[in-house]
Amino acid sequence: MGILLTADEAAISSGGGIMMIVIYVVIFGAFFYFALLRPQKKEQKRMAAMLAEMSVGDCVLTTSGFYGIVIDITDDTIIVEFGSNKNCRIPMQKSAVAQIEKADAE
Repeated sequence: MGILLTADEAAISSGGGIMMIVIYVVIFGAFFYFALLRPQKKEQKRMAAMLAEMSVGDCVLTTSGFYGIVIDITDDTIIVEFGSNKNCRIPMQKSAVAQIEKADAE
């Protein structure tokens, strides 16, 4: 009879242990969502909106640190003019733009 009681107690305590593991998994999952995934998606949406509003004549800062003026825009590339020399025009991907300053903001 004593053996049966200990087996029942072990089953009850292991059920509580499984419930605690599930609770910890839910807590850590929520933490990772709010701390890592949600801010990353928010930043991606902000960058996509910024690139969609880009127009010819805007001053851009590239990810490599160069400032330039947008000369032409296609689907996924732009042509940027760097410096005062009008011959320095470089095609680059839109994803290489880090910041945009609108031409009419000056």
